[in-house]
Amino acid sequence: MSVRGEQRSLIAGPAGQLEIAINVAETPRSIALITHPHPLQGGTLDNKVVQTLGKTFTAIGYVAVRFNFRGAGRSDGSFDDGIGETDDALAVLDFARRQYPDTAARPPVLAGFSFGAYVQTRVARTIQPERMVLVGPAVKRFPVEHVPEDTIVIHGEEDDVVPLADVFAWARPQQLPIIVFPGCGHFFHGRLPQLQRVVTGMWQR
Repeated sequence: MSVRGEQRSLIAGPAGQLEIAINVAETPRSIALITHPHPLQGGTLDNKVVQTLGKTFTAIGYVAVRFNFRGAGRSDGSFDDGIGETDDALAVLDFARRQYPDTAARPPVLAGFSFGAYVQTRVARTIQPERMVLVGPAVKRFPVEHVPEDTIVIHGEEDDVVPLADVFAWARPQQLPIIVFPGCGHFFHGRLPQLQRVVTGMWQR
């Protein structure tokens, strides 16, 4: 599937300007909103896992929208413990729906990495997603919500930021399956092509 070049811009957000990056499939069916790790620990829209998710969703037919939370990159504002960041995400989604009105009638995909996964569970309180993808979700560090039963959760066996045991403890009451990458740390170094293949394969089921 052919993909147009990345578009970067600044848009109006709840705390000032928000920096966004958009990649568009040739005939997109909906929007995939993708959120990055903790901004106070270096997380931005250019994080490699976030870029991989953007590439994946563009390739399977979505408008892939990444953005910098308030205070990250060129985005205005300061860190707000996930509350303001949820507002940022909703503002970006609203912008994307207006920019790509043919997708507006269909529910978006919500995908997030680490802290971004937590934010997406908050977004899902307001927006009913088509589906969710949570990579290295920061459970215990933040009050990550229950998620739909078809949510794709991917975690590294050797994650030293969010222990796998914590993710199992979070998932167990929901009977939520977890895809575990053996020998993999939090940032999926050397495993990004595999991450793309797994998400693509799960999406087609």
